[in-house]
Amino acid sequence: MAEDLKTEVKGMVLAVRDLPTLPTVLEEVSKLVENPDVSTDKIGKVISTDQVLTAKVLKMVNSPIYGFPGRISAINHALVLLGFNVIRGIIISTSVFDIMNQNMKGLWEHSLGCATAANTIARHADLDGPEEYSVSGLLHDLGKVVTAVQLPQMHTAIQEKVKEKDVTWLEAEKLVLGFGHNRINAWLADHWHLPNNIKEGMAYHHAPHLASNYPAMAATVHLADFLVKLYEYGFSGDDQVPPFNPEALTILKLRTSDLEKILDDLSDKFVEISDLSFEQ
Repeated sequence: MAEDLKTEVKGMVLAVRDLPTLPTVLEEVSKLVENPDVSTDKIGKVISTDQVLTAKVLKMVNSPIYGFPGRISAINHALVLLGFNVIRGIIISTSVFDIMNQNMKGLWEHSLGCATAANTIARHADLDGPEEYSVSGLLHDLGKVVTAVQLPQMHTAIQEKVKEKDVTWLEAEKLVLGFGHNRINAWLADHWHLPNNIKEGMAYHHAPHLASNYPAMAATVHLADFLVKLYEYGFSGDDQVPPFNPEALTILKLRTSDLEKILDDLSDKFVEISDLSFEQ
């Protein structure tokens, strides 16, 4: 019975064509990327045909989340510096920005906070490619948005459970759906052909010790989510600070004293990203 529900819900969730703002450009570019000989210029040209999307991507890559010293003024430049996986993650997240704002006020700010924190943690832990860590942070709650759009009645029931039982959003999801947004994230990552490292960050950010291939990614997003909730930056659906798994620090080879330095870095960055919205 429970498995039948999961199969039915999975099908409803993955009818993601109902997310009206996912641009057709993303599909075109995803096909292009499958060709190993395709040039950055060609990908850049396709993305640049959508001017609104281009402006959103450039606004994000020039934000304090990534911390590049010089201004990036062209999509091609952004692709060279960040790689397609990061740009694709930015396109997905900024495309569902309006839906986030309509359905879960404060979730966009929480997601930006997690992206910023994940990038900062990755740098403190000397991890390669901190920008991919930030994308996993940016997308870590996407399952909540898709539930709100595809399963509105269940979304309302989850909201009610959070208030009625004073539990975390994840606990409320498990009571209503039988599983959480972390599982939906894994389905979405497969559906959108996101790379496995970003997928594991999205799918295991509540249980980094279970990530089999990219535990550092999952641990980084776990710690980012914890710190952003601790800081009360944005709103992810409940007022609870999620339980912290100390194994995350072990995986990242960080000490408790490192958290103070990370929080110091973040307090300045949170002020700088507070106006990073895409309202027309």
